[in-house]
Amino acid sequence: MTLVTLPEPARLKPPDVVALGAHGMRTRPVRAVLSALGIAIGVAAMVAVLAIPASGAQALHDRLAALGPNLLTAGPGQTLFGDNATLPDDAVAMARRIGPVRAAAGTGTTSVSVRRSDKIAADETSGLAVYAARPDLLGVLGGKVRTGAFLATGNQDYPVTVLGSQAAARLGVDHIDPARPPQVLIGTQWFTVVGILAPMPLAPEIERSALVGWDVAKRLLEFDGHPSTVYVRAEESQVDGVRTVLAATLNPQAPNEVQVRRPSDALAAQKLTDTTYSALFLGLGGVALLVGGVGVANTMVISVLERRREIGLRRALGATKRQIRGQFLAESVLLSGLGGLAGVLAGVLVTAGYALSQGWPAVLPTGALAGGVGVAALVGAVAGAYPAVRAARLAPTRALA
Repeated sequence: MTLVTLPEPARLKPPDVVALGAHGMRTRPVRAVLSALGIAIGVAAMVAVLAIPASGAQALHDRLAALGPNLLTAGPGQTLFGDNATLPDDAVAMARRIGPVRAAAGTGTTSVSVRRSDKIAADETSGLAVYAARPDLLGVLGGKVRTGAFLATGNQDYPVTVLGSQAAARLGVDHIDPARPPQVLIGTQWFTVVGILAPMPLAPEIERSALVGWDVAKRLLEFDGHPSTVYVRAEESQVDGVRTVLAATLNPQAPNEVQVRRPSDALAAQKLTDTTYSALFLGLGGVALLVGGVGVANTMVISVLERRREIGLRRALGATKRQIRGQFLAESVLLSGLGGLAGVLAGVLVTAGYALSQGWPAVLPTGALAGGVGVAALVGAVAGAYPAVRAARLAPTRALA
């Protein structure tokens, strides 16, 4: 009796497994695209949700670096009896006496409104205020003039005004013609507009105001001379120390009546709020990815049922259960991986487009890009595990019946 030794099944190399996995996708391209679409949407959402806040954070960092996080503002609070407090007339000069303070300037609130025409009722303020200011204010705020000029020594004693960016937009003043400058009605007096400021994120109240000279405000607008806000630029390493002593320096008699703020903290808090919404959308992206994984699993189960004859023929020709399992698992991973790659590209395009529209630098976290494809492949492996095992368990005779 002669014993016949059966040859061992050939081991498939990784390229062969990938080729077998891609075969099912090539034969049913429409189904493959639709199955990968759910994965792509989920990954695109997750990449965009991670990359857009990163771009916004970088833009915020650049903005704060340009404007300077060393700006402090001080204003009057309330007295112990609940009345509105006032700052001393020499509050700005007192602030300059603090050692680490580089510069200080102030503005004073007037009770008048600014209008484009005398046909508009005086109580129609459009949310705009009129502040008294001095020429040194622009340098302390680090602001820029978009068109025209700021208050200067030569014109601050005359009825001229400088408009913030939002104030100019609401009043319909978009440019300054030196030959015929526009005029606005402040209180009952016509003022000539000599300049329009660029946006000031750290001083939004200036954006919504008309600035006039300090002495002109006293003479024509019944300004009492008390500063309503003091702006202080301190050395960056000493900001916290200056913030601690600023109230007592401005009003030694009642430091509790002085409110001190750091405008950059408000921007940082706004960014924290944006991060909360980002976490919500990240969760939604995860849900979309889960739904996409269910779709891939469903596609693979149907593929196993439709390809029973192929599975039986391969088993009859010597393919092992492990090879059959590897074929369908590779197909599932490829399907999800390609969907993840498409999702990453879509997320990059969405991020770049949104960042460009906002004027932000496009920041693409490497972890989000690599993780998008990796998570998609992992979802594919989990989704394809059951169909692959089910395919490997099919007996050749049953599959070919």
